[in-house]
Amino acid sequence: MYAVVKTGGKQYRVTPGETLRVETLPAIEGESIILDKVLLIAEEGKPISVGSPYIEGGQVAATVVHHGRGDKIRILKFRRRKHYQKVTGHRQNYTELKITSISPVTA
Repeated sequence: MYAVVKTGGKQYRVTPGETLRVETLPAIEGESIILDKVLLIAEEGKPISVGSPYIEGGQVAATVVHHGRGDKIRILKFRRRKHYQKVTGHRQNYTELKITSISPVTA
């Protein structure tokens, strides 16, 4: 069984027991959250449920493992022959989730 959920402007394919990093969510570590923007649910032996845009009643339960910051990305601005160069960096915040269950559509 797997599902496609939307969070933080991105879409993720998730299965129960999987961990994934998403954009920062306002939740405390160890807290359970519900992702209700489910786009697709596929179960073994059943037809695939596709929403338009979301599946009504479809939910994915997850637990917040921890919050963190990703690796630094270096940004270099450089102008040749002008004696100009500038180096900056960026570290993206993230929330790591552990998918606990996918509730199928009850229709």
